[in-house]
Amino acid sequence: MTSRPVGSRLVPLLLFSAAFAAAGAPAAAQEFHWPERGKNLQVLPKDFPPERLHAVMSGFTRSLGVRCVYCHVGTEGRPLATFDFVSDQNPNKDRAREMYRMLGDINGHLKKIQPSADKRVNMWCQTCHRGRPRPTTLAEELDAARLGTPGGPGAAVARYRELKQKFDEKGGLDFSEPALNDYGYERLEAKDSDGAIAVFRLAVEEHPASGSAWDSLGEAYAAAGKRELSRVAYSKSLELDPGNENAAKRLRELDAPHP
Repeated sequence: MTSRPVGSRLVPLLLFSAAFAAAGAPAAAQEFHWPERGKNLQVLPKDFPPERLHAVMSGFTRSLGVRCVYCHVGTEGRPLATFDFVSDQNPNKDRAREMYRMLGDINGHLKKIQPSADKRVNMWCQTCHRGRPRPTTLAEELDAARLGTPGGPGAAVARYRELKQKFDEKGGLDFSEPALNDYGYERLEAKDSDGAIAVFRLAVEEHPASGSAWDSLGEAYAAAGKRELSRVAYSKSLELDPGNENAAKRLRELDAPHP
């Protein structure tokens, strides 16, 4: 495990730096200088040097994909010298302090575990956040969109596309076929056939050559009583994967005389 201090790239950015504004610097000054001694530092060492403070705060911004105003009092686009870094008015600063303490607890606990390799793993803020302020799962993001707007299933699909465009290359969320499949079945188990259909249609759009994705879509259509659409989906699944016994069985059931 490296000896680099836990705080060198934690959660929210210019957080508990809290007020590292230089003593006596006029609020209207347009040029910002990192102070020799920070103010209102409650987690970082009181004598944290300016170059280390700069590195830590920059690490926060990268790890969470945020800017100074996420934790500090100031106006986006205004010079940093106009920010009140000492103030605790922004509640995200205290959240960040607690996240920092939590990270220290986790890394302390990791030291008690026999490592599985030569070097121990270590937790950093980017371990969970990966460029996002809230380290939620894909399913949580889609559920929030589905429940938080009148768009329902359509809003969840739109949110997926928005997130994928923004985070696909950053590894911030799991956009794999299994992740969509799992969420689709969550909707099926909740008796939300419309939601499941929307998710599985998205899955076949994202993975058109997957027999499994088409099989899942067939199941969602069947649950909604849409027999013909179910037959089309299962047929496509079997075409892509001739060894898919489930799709073959379902097609036989659909082709059987309907009472």
